[in-house]
Amino acid sequence: MRALTWHGKHDVRVDTVPDPQIVNPRDAIIEVTATAICGSDLHLYDGVIPGLQPGDILGHEFMGRVVETGSKSTLKKGDRVVVPFTISCGACFFCQQQQFSACDNSNPVEKQEASELLYGHAMSGLFGYSHLTGGYPGGQAEYVRVPFSDVGPIVIPDGVSDEQVLFLSDILPTGWMAAENADISDGDTVAVWGCGPVGLFAIQSALLMGAHQVIAIDHYPRRLELARKLGAKIIDYTQTHVLEALMEMTGGIGPDAVIDAVGMESHGFSPDRMMDAVKQKVGIGADNAHALRMALTAVRKGGRVSIPGVYGGMADKFPLGALMQKGLQVRTGQTHVQRYTRQLLHRILEGEIDTTFLISHRLSLEDAPTGYRNFHGKQNEWTKVVLTPGAAAGASTGN
Repeated sequence: MRALTWHGKHDVRVDTVPDPQIVNPRDAIIEVTATAICGSDLHLYDGVIPGLQPGDILGHEFMGRVVETGSKSTLKKGDRVVVPFTISCGACFFCQQQQFSACDNSNPVEKQEASELLYGHAMSGLFGYSHLTGGYPGGQAEYVRVPFSDVGPIVIPDGVSDEQVLFLSDILPTGWMAAENADISDGDTVAVWGCGPVGLFAIQSALLMGAHQVIAIDHYPRRLELARKLGAKIIDYTQTHVLEALMEMTGGIGPDAVIDAVGMESHGFSPDRMMDAVKQKVGIGADNAHALRMALTAVRKGGRVSIPGVYGGMADKFPLGALMQKGLQVRTGQTHVQRYTRQLLHRILEGEIDTTFLISHRLSLEDAPTGYRNFHGKQNEWTKVVLTPGAAAGASTGN
């Protein structure tokens, strides 16, 4: 089959690789009909997530049709399914608490030592990511083996397009959980750093949860315009002093809740960001946490901090004093996708949530390297890339 593989920093290629096979009775094989490039994939593309090996198949946002099942799979051949990026057994202590992204059984034992050393506990399995999370082949491919297929995939009814539901695999539940972690009440002001896909869905979710005012912070004009169309007020951090603007927009109190949808690769030219960028380039495992530092400084006393943005290493110059002295509450983590897929699918089917506005470009799987290059280098214009396996190379479309 054809699949998008990682070969080093800024080096991804579409190669011919062996087809996946059923390994365990709960497995299923999915023929991928749509897959997307995620902002988290750019962390892999930039080489700032440890644990990748040349030839690894990338991609964790995908859906398709079931073509083969193990004896204990609950799926049927021909089922059309969206697959969560989190691989979860459904039976361990954490899965029973619906903390699916903390599953204790999905990361193979031989892969657990590195994440135990780095984080104190073994991470759960994730598709198309690091060997810290199991090294599972991802969904930017023609076919994928899906472990624990009786727990993860959600069957999609007929009459719904792939593009309407594809983002149930990751970024829509991630944006929803980010807003949920902000513990939003009617009348709240919520500030969101980053208007990428997760940030935009966090804005959409916060407004659905009753936020009175959502303030979006970024510097890409098109992304800010998308945020404005969703109903957010916008701040371009290259034109405005963000902390002063937030105080003015909240009557001198500060936002009730803040959401860091940027993560480890912040933009800008502040001294702390530039120092972090240098450390990342020399490979000492430092996360670029400028957006998070600013969010912690901006949020009101007694406020809530939600962190859906990905971090993978260490961060220094961290405003721990602000966290403690202001009495802040912090919630973060990989998304418990399976907890949210059914309710979000219902909202999509009822017309309450639209996800298709985000898609800027559609490419064949064969053109995935072009998609990565432009999604990385032209983030104003390339807001989301959907890839179609089997489509002719060069047959791209954009909004």
